[in-house]
Amino acid sequence: MLRSLRLAVGAFALAVVLTVTAAPAPVRAAVWSSSDRWGTWSSGGYTLYNNIWGSGHGPQTIWANSTSNWGVWANHPNTGGIKAYPNATRYIGRRVSALGNVTSSFNVTVPTSGSGLAYTTAYDIWTTDHAHEIMLWMNRYGPVGPLGSFQVRASVGGHTWDVYRGSNGSNQVYSFIRSGNTNSGTVDVRAIATWIRARGWFGDVTIGDVQLGYEITSSAGGRDFVTNSFSVSG
Repeated sequence: MLRSLRLAVGAFALAVVLTVTAAPAPVRAAVWSSSDRWGTWSSGGYTLYNNIWGSGHGPQTIWANSTSNWGVWANHPNTGGIKAYPNATRYIGRRVSALGNVTSSFNVTVPTSGSGLAYTTAYDIWTTDHAHEIMLWMNRYGPVGPLGSFQVRASVGGHTWDVYRGSNGSNQVYSFIRSGNTNSGTVDVRAIATWIRARGWFGDVTIGDVQLGYEITSSAGGRDFVTNSFSVSG
């Protein structure tokens, strides 16, 4: 009886060991995360910002495996007004005439349905004096729209856009709304800046930050926004 009990206990222990050994590997742990409104992390020439700047916001946590692979979980209430723009930023610091071949590529996984969802995945490109802001809307869901008035439909920088121009009271805003939603692609930053300059909307300004992120108005119940890859080159 005692020998049988020992054999049974031994077999159970072996089964436990085998079960633990055979378990799938854990998801790769993030190297940085923050739930602070202004949480930031820099590495390799890029900076990540949690950037919860709007009023009436809810909780939001940003995480990163790297500056090119990061995301946020955001639970902002179903009310009007932009709550946050979590983003990855790279600084350029060159005049439009001297930009060279500056391009950016991205790949994201974002929510596309459900109540209380309103946001855009957008580039935000600034001049160094913050007098001019170029927004490239790569996808949008829910009741969101650009500032200003419609100007023209244009094919530039690798995509076709409806272009709007206006002011937010602090700076001029040029919003390029892509003709159809996309979750991945490459944009030619120099081509877009050169196109705006050619129209006389700004001069030979210095391009500063090139940012990619999620301009979130509402994400009630908590939603995940994941940047699978992001890079700025040139």
